[in-house]
Amino acid sequence: MKKHWVGLFILGILLLAGCAEHEAQSEDTDNEISAGLLVTESGLGDDSFSDSAFKGLEQARDELGITFDYREPFDKKYKKHMKDLINQGHDVIIGLGYNSQAAIDELAQEYPKQQFVLIDAVSEFDNVTSITFKEDEGSYLIGLIAGMRTESDVVGFIGGERIPVVERFETGFAKGVKKVNPDAEVLVQYAETFDDDAKGAEITEAMVEKGADFVFPAAGFTGIGALKEAQNQGIYAFGVDSDQFFVAEKAVVTSMLKYLDVALYDVMEQLVNGEQLEGSQITLGVKEKGVGLAPIRLIDLTDKQQAILDKEMGQ
Repeated sequence: MKKHWVGLFILGILLLAGCAEHEAQSEDTDNEISAGLLVTESGLGDDSFSDSAFKGLEQARDELGITFDYREPFDKKYKKHMKDLINQGHDVIIGLGYNSQAAIDELAQEYPKQQFVLIDAVSEFDNVTSITFKEDEGSYLIGLIAGMRTESDVVGFIGGERIPVVERFETGFAKGVKKVNPDAEVLVQYAETFDDDAKGAEITEAMVEKGADFVFPAAGFTGIGALKEAQNQGIYAFGVDSDQFFVAEKAVVTSMLKYLDVALYDVMEQLVNGEQLEGSQITLGVKEKGVGLAPIRLIDLTDKQQAILDKEMGQ
């Protein structure tokens, strides 16, 4: 009988300890910083914008202990997907691209205590931190390389939708080309979509027929088709947003990097450190290390050409 009561006593202690441990684990989970990410309508797997954002949150998860969930708005119902993320109780909701701005602006008013981050557009609401990049500065570097190395004096820019952020890519690229090669022709065509790789390939083929030996697509998944077609055509190309060398290893010379992954990692680190987002606008260029270049492959720059590039990069 005594053994029976002793056994029950020990069992009770173990149960209490287990409950205490469970409560501690729950409390730790409750204290975790979490993010809800709405990627672009192209979804993950674009080897570009959405993947870069996802990479930043993955790094924050692995190094900072945050958690995150995401949605892919293939149906373009941005507000619905973002509201789903809000209802999960995330500390911050992140929307990529100008297409998510309308939803964020509406929800920022409905949920004034919820923190939002808007990428590539600017919101006026106090609970929305807007992060934009100086794409023209990064594209200018790409233009310098194209202008210095083209043999045909014809290069091409392929845009996705004609929106301000993509137009900044075009402006910077053309300015860089003309800086070092005033006689070069810059072909420009917009696909009017970020989601059609076949369209990207079609535009690239047409540019090659006009003599282009370098193309620079800033067009999301449409740009993937452009890069692959550049490889098929035996010309050079430039990636965008992330290092896209592995999309077309015989064509991609370098990529204009937009360090979205770093920007989102910094946001999560700020929250983990107990700092509130200020709802301000942050603009990142070459000087702020928000844009830059991936390693240059496939071609070699002369010492003079490298010196020109290094000067523009502040090196």
